[in-house]
Amino acid sequence: MKNFILKVIIFLLFSSIFHIVAVSIWGRYAPISFKPNISYRIGSYGHLFTRLSELKKYGEVDILFLGSSHAYRGFDTRIFAEKGYKTFNLGSSAQTPVQTKVLLDRYLDKLNPRLVIYEVYPATFFIDGVESSLDLIANDKNDFNSLKMALKINNIKTYNTLLYGFTRDLLGLNANYKEPIIKDNDKYIPGGFVEKEINYYQPEDFEKKEVYLRDYQIRSFSEIIQMLTEKGIKIVLVYAPIPKANYESYINMSYFDSVMQEYSTYYNFNKIIALNDSLHFYDSHHLNQNGIRIFNKALIELMEKNRHVRTTE
Repeated sequence: MKNFILKVIIFLLFSSIFHIVAVSIWGRYAPISFKPNISYRIGSYGHLFTRLSELKKYGEVDILFLGSSHAYRGFDTRIFAEKGYKTFNLGSSAQTPVQTKVLLDRYLDKLNPRLVIYEVYPATFFIDGVESSLDLIANDKNDFNSLKMALKINNIKTYNTLLYGFTRDLLGLNANYKEPIIKDNDKYIPGGFVEKEINYYQPEDFEKKEVYLRDYQIRSFSEIIQMLTEKGIKIVLVYAPIPKANYESYINMSYFDSVMQEYSTYYNFNKIIALNDSLHFYDSHHLNQNGIRIFNKALIELMEKNRHVRTTE
C-alpha cells in the first residue's frame, strides 16, 4: 500500500511539472488557433497595461473609480480635474468583483482615496469573470492574489494562462514592453481614462434578460464593501447610463437596484439623467464624449450636493 501511494505521489509530481513546462512552451510558441485554453494578451483592449504602469508611479487621490469598461470609458479624469479633484480610474474590460478585489488588494493603500466611486453594471455580477481574469493576468505582475482569483473562477483557460503568466514574469519577458497610447480609435488619458473617437450609436432591439447574482461574485463584492468600510473610505455605487433600449431589456432591474441600495449609497443614472441613444452613445453600452460630459458633470454636482466630496468652491 505504501509503495502504491508513493508511486501515485511521484506520478502526480511528474505530471504537474510536465504540465507547467508544456504550458510554458506551448503558450509562447504555438499558433493561437492551437492553444484555445491559453489566452495571454498583453496590451489587449482597454489599455490596462498602461493604466497599471501609470498607477505604480501615482500618488494618493481624492477619488478612485472602479468597475468595467463603463468605468474607464465613462469617468473622464480631466473633467474631475477641472473641478479640483485628483482621481484615478482603475476600471478594466468586463471587470467583475473578483478582479476588483484583486486590484484593491494590490493598490488601494497606495492610492489611499477619500472616496471610491464603484460602477456597478448588472452583467458583471452574473458573468463568470474569465475574460477579465485573462486581461489582468497578462497586464499586471502575478502574485498570490492571482492564484486566489483563479481558484474562485475555476476555469481551465484561467489556470493555464496564469501558469504561462507566472513563467513570463519569472523570465522577465514583459520587461521592455510598451503599449501605444493611441490604438485604433482609442486614446489613453493620464489617470486611467480611455477616450474614444467621437461616434454615434444606431439604436437596436434587445432580447429580454434577467439579472441574477453569482455566489462568488456577490461574495467578492461584499468583501470589497467591507474592506473599504473598515478603512473609513466613503463608497458610492453608480449604475452608469446605457442606451434606453438596452436598459429596458432587463426584466427585473428593481431587484438589482434594491440589492445595491443595501450595500451603500447607490445612484442609478439611467433614472437620474435623460440621454439620447443616438446622440450620447457610441455603441449599445458606452457613452460618447458628449454623453460623458453630461454624465460626469451631473455626478459631480450630486456628489457635492450630498457632501460625498468636499466642494471646490
